Amino acid sequence: MARIGFVGVGNMGGPMVLNLLKAGHSVKVFDLSKEAVAKCVAEGATAAATAAEAAQNVGIVVTMLPKGDHVRAVYLGDNGIVAAADQGTLFIDCSTIDVATAREVAQAVAASGKSMVDAPVSGGVGGAVAATLTFMVGGEKGAFETAKPILAAMGKNIVHTGGAGNGQAAKICNNMILGISMIGVCEAFVLAEKLGLEHQTMFDIVSTASGQCWSLTSYCPVPGPVPSSPANNGYKPGFSAVNMLKDLHLSQDAAEGFGASTQLGKAAMELYESYVKGEGREADFSGIVNMIRNS
Repeated sequence: MARIGFVGVGNMGGPMVLNLLKAGHSVKVFDLSKEAVAKCVAEGATAAATAAEAAQNVGIVVTMLPKGDHVRAVYLGDNGIVAAADQGTLFIDCSTIDVATAREVAQAVAASGKSMVDAPVSGGVGGAVAATLTFMVGGEKGAFETAKPILAAMGKNIVHTGGAGNGQAAKICNNMILGISMIGVCEAFVLAEKLGLEHQTMFDIVSTASGQCWSLTSYCPVPGPVPSSPANNGYKPGFSAVNMLKDLHLSQDAAEGFGASTQLGKAAMELYESYVKGEGREADFSGIVNMIRNS
C-alpha cells in the first residue's frame, strides 16, 4: 500500500481521503481548516502541520485546491511541496484550474526531476463519497500508470487525456457542456409548467426522447422525478453554482486565449453570474431553475 500526502481535505478532498484509507493506504493530510483535518484523523489519517510536511516521506502527493493561484503557491511558493518532496514522488493535482497554470506547474515539477499528472474530477461530493468519480488525467503515460491505482480507490472512470494540462482541458469543456445543458433543461421545465405539463410527465417523456441528457436524468432540476437530485433537498449544493461559475469562467478564458467561438458557453456564464449574485451563492447549480422561473 502507498504512503500518500493529501493537501486540501474539504468537501471533495475529505471523502477522497476516506476512500484512500478504506483501500488500505497510509495518508497524511493538511488543510487550513482544522475541522476538516480532524475528520480525516478520526478515520485513521495523520495530520501534517504544513503542506510541505504532508509532502515529506511519501511516494504520492494528492492536491485538491480551489484555484490556480493556490496550486501555484502550494507547489512552487516558499516552502512549496515540490522542493519538500523526495525524489521519485508523484504529484496528482485534482484541482480544477486553468490549463496554462497546470502546464506551468507540471513543467516546474519535471524540471525538479519529479513527475506529475493533472487529474480534475467530475461527479461532485456524492461521487467523492461513493468513490465513483471520473478522473480526467493529463501527463506522461508512465506517470498516469503509476497514478491509476491510487485514483481507482477514489473513482470509477479514469481516462488518460494526453499530455500535461489536457486533464484540465477535458474538465472545463465537460463542465461548459454541463452548464449549458442544465440551463436548457431548466428553461424547458419552466416552459412546460406554463404550458400545463406536470414535472413527472415532462420527465417521463424527455428522459426517453431526443432531449435526454445527464442534467435531466441524473440531476433533474425540479423536485420529484430524481429523488437523489439536489432539487429534492432544497437545492443544497452537490455541485455549487459558485463552482459552476468558476468552471465557466475557465472555459471562456480558454476560449478567448485559444481563439474558439463558444457563444452558448458565454451566455451560460453570464446567466450563472446573475444567479450567483443573488440567491444562488449558497445553492446548487441546478437551482438556477428558480431564477429562470422568476425572471
